[in-house]
Amino acid sequence: MAEICCGLLSKTEASCESSSRAARRRRMEFRRVRVDPAVKRRRMELCSPRDCDNAFDNCGADSDGAAQLSLSSDKGKQLPPILLTPILNPLLSSAAALASGSGNTKDFLPKFGFASVCGRRRDMEDAVASHLSFCRREHDFAADEDAAGLHYFGVYDGHGCSHVATKCKERLHEMVKEELLLDDVGEARNSSNWWKCVMERSFTRMDKEVVAWNENVVDDTTVSCRCELQTPECDAVGSTAVVAVVSPYNIVVANCGDSRAVLCRSGKAIPLSTDHKPDRPDEMNRIQAAGGRVIFWEGARVLGVLAMSRAIGDNYLKPYVSCEPEVTVTERSEEDECLILASDGLWDVVSNDTACGVARMCLKGKAKGMEPSSSSSVDDDGGDKACSDASMLLTKLALARRSADNVSVLVIDLRRPT
Repeated sequence: MAEICCGLLSKTEASCESSSRAARRRRMEFRRVRVDPAVKRRRMELCSPRDCDNAFDNCGADSDGAAQLSLSSDKGKQLPPILLTPILNPLLSSAAALASGSGNTKDFLPKFGFASVCGRRRDMEDAVASHLSFCRREHDFAADEDAAGLHYFGVYDGHGCSHVATKCKERLHEMVKEELLLDDVGEARNSSNWWKCVMERSFTRMDKEVVAWNENVVDDTTVSCRCELQTPECDAVGSTAVVAVVSPYNIVVANCGDSRAVLCRSGKAIPLSTDHKPDRPDEMNRIQAAGGRVIFWEGARVLGVLAMSRAIGDNYLKPYVSCEPEVTVTERSEEDECLILASDGLWDVVSNDTACGVARMCLKGKAKGMEPSSSSSVDDDGGDKACSDASMLLTKLALARRSADNVSVLVIDLRRPT
């Protein structure tokens, strides 16, 4: 035990002492300090009672939310706890999320791109919608797909004018979100019947809103489309709608009309919707049961007018033309590559297999002059460049094959990040 002497030194003594080798040795010497056993016992009581072999075995949180670590000395004796600064808490939370499998591995924003061209039509009547993470229920359990976020994509093919497709683009995703947040559907959440009820209610609300707007168009002072100049024309305006809600676990597709959704899985094209054509046997039976007729005039048409049996709007053809969508729920797979939503301007001249082949070629960067999508490049519109290239190449292919309609294509990359 080193001794410490206290006293006053003269200037001479101080200078001599400071210049001596013994003084320098004493100043550099590590001195042992005797610790009162009572103090040591109280210090040990502050630690967790469990012994730990490494720094993170006894990691907890104090009352203020700061992380607390109990350390061990090289002799196995536990040392007083150390409070970590708050900046480390996010790191610990991220590590816990990764350990539980509920981190960014499930909730990631899919890449997408779209192209929409007027083609050989006089007016552009298509519309495309994309809303990433448009609905999120934070209070749900982490295992619930809604807690991880849902992504909305839609293609709307208008006829008669563009305003119904435009209103679907502006409003339909909001109605789907409102229905998703309701708890009075009466079906098991995230089941096929539950999604069917959600989509049917959303499409019905959208149809009623469009019809009500058409009836009040005379009082609207703003004229943004040609049909508003002639009020009777408004009842003859409508739009198809193919909508996809993508979650980490499922792909939900709601289709009303002759637009189409096709999934590319392991190089094979899987249609997720069926076109609503008037000559489809079940659709023809439904129209005739309602008192209507299917007349073949340059193709099958409802009452010889409309070339599709379901659509939003078209009030003058109700109830023969229905706004009720057909809904499919497809479980996602590791083999999923991309999802293609497009209007009939593409599908009239390009097959499902050809469209998937073109999209896969672009996503893998095998098309001439294209870079691989792994570069995660972004185009001017904020979408993925590879998906945008795929959609643009498909529209060009449709035009080259002399498609006579507007062509709108939306490509969503479903490959999970590595």
